[in-house]
Amino acid sequence: MIFFDTSVLIAASSPHHASHEACLDRLAAADVRGGACAAHSLAEMYSVFTRIPPPFRIPPAAALQIAQHTSKRFTVVTLTAAEQLAVIRDLAGRELGGGMTCDALIAACARKARATRLYTLNRKHFCKVAPDLTPRIFEP
Repeated sequence: MIFFDTSVLIAASSPHHASHEACLDRLAAADVRGGACAAHSLAEMYSVFTRIPPPFRIPPAAALQIAQHTSKRFTVVTLTAAEQLAVIRDLAGRELGGGMTCDALIAACARKARATRLYTLNRKHFCKVAPDLTPRIFEP
């Protein structure tokens, strides 16, 4: 199972993004092997697409279509409340927080899906929040 961070999903959906082609290629490979993403990534994609500055901002209806397409294309993994609290507890114990919280939740979804590869444009943060997954974390 190939797992995708929000950053890769956004880049693959954005022709103007510097990593568009590489991310699009990784998504295409997942069509053959099976791909997954976190449920949180659907909301995060919608948020990013509807707030980026013009001319790249996407209207809410179009951003919704992208999220819906992604949810149909890939297995969408969720965490229970207990699983989310376990991630937060781990972060607090290691004195980590901020934006890495979302990365840690996405990494937990990848772990839950037993992903063999996790693609992100932010490898450094993912390796920090999920050191056990480091050998499986790649940039496109």
